[in-house]
Amino acid sequence: MSKADYYELLGVSKTASADDLKKAYRKLAMQHHPDKNAGDKKAEHKFKEISEAYDVLRDEQKRAAYDRFGHAAFEQGGGGFDGGFNFSGGFGDIFEEMFGEILGGGRRGAQQADPRGADLRYDLEITLEEAFRGVEKTLKVPSMATCTDCKGHGAAHGTHPTTCAMCNGQGRVRAQQGFFTIERACPTCQGAGRVIKDPCKTCMGAGRVRKERNLAVNIPPGVEDGTRIRLSGEGEAGLRGGQAGDLYVIMAIAPHPLFQREGANLFCRIPIPMTLATLGGLIDAPLIDGSMTEMNIDAGTQSGQQVRLRGKGMPVLRSTSRGDLYVELTVETPVHLSKRQKELLEEFAAEAEKHKTSPASEGFFSKMKEALGR
Repeated sequence: MSKADYYELLGVSKTASADDLKKAYRKLAMQHHPDKNAGDKKAEHKFKEISEAYDVLRDEQKRAAYDRFGHAAFEQGGGGFDGGFNFSGGFGDIFEEMFGEILGGGRRGAQQADPRGADLRYDLEITLEEAFRGVEKTLKVPSMATCTDCKGHGAAHGTHPTTCAMCNGQGRVRAQQGFFTIERACPTCQGAGRVIKDPCKTCMGAGRVRKERNLAVNIPPGVEDGTRIRLSGEGEAGLRGGQAGDLYVIMAIAPHPLFQREGANLFCRIPIPMTLATLGGLIDAPLIDGSMTEMNIDAGTQSGQQVRLRGKGMPVLRSTSRGDLYVELTVETPVHLSKRQKELLEEFAAEAEKHKTSPASEGFFSKMKEALGR
């Protein structure tokens, strides 16, 4: 049976560059790799074919011989190429080059580091005033911490971990499976490269124990909902002295009774009496720092009108600037009127009708009559 053309196997043209060959091989190898197609003989055969094709075409000399003589270049005694085609170690090299990082193989002979500790998340709620000023908080964090009895290496007091005899401290072992050499984590030391013969009785050889820690965290002024503060190395301790993870503090701002927040701006709604809205005057407006500021109300202020107080909002995170405070004024209609108050308002209404003091409402009713054809 004649062998398939190497270029056709990889799905590339004869002018394909080295990068094109590599991309094509990687895609096909991922698709047909035996680990993803257990027991599928067709996939295994296809993987061998594309690996053979890539091994030839990625080498400039072999590719030149193949382009000139075809498959005959690699047959014993074939024309124009000395020595024939040798597969020893070829596919293993290709496989490690292409997929070593993906499948955890890494570089040959490189010892696997002890597992890094997990990152942790801590949800912290603070008040709007604390977000304005900045605050220091003490967190109680239950997590895995380094065992103090064995100092994290997992061995009992007075002893130390020894180099794994199975992998010679490499953390990886290789096994021949038919046509391929497969590299896996050492089953004796689970990839650590070291063996603990006499484990610490406190942590049972893990090098870490569960405990609650108190951590101080500085919250800078201007944090918002969802702001993430990273405390490097304050997550879970790694196994057997491995690197600790990180702690991420996620901020949540509690609702405020007076202010609503949008970014660095604050919004506040203040009701004012009808007489003040009509005649104008001064009111005291609250600020987020706990103080008050005097605010002028123009005569004829309408309900829903906003007044902007520049620089009276929240600080911008990691900046010296501040947002603004927007005060929305709502005009309150008086209730529970006395007889005299009603008489005064009736007199006012009669005068208002003469002098057209409510142009918006009068204009609306005129438009309504026109729209209805009356």
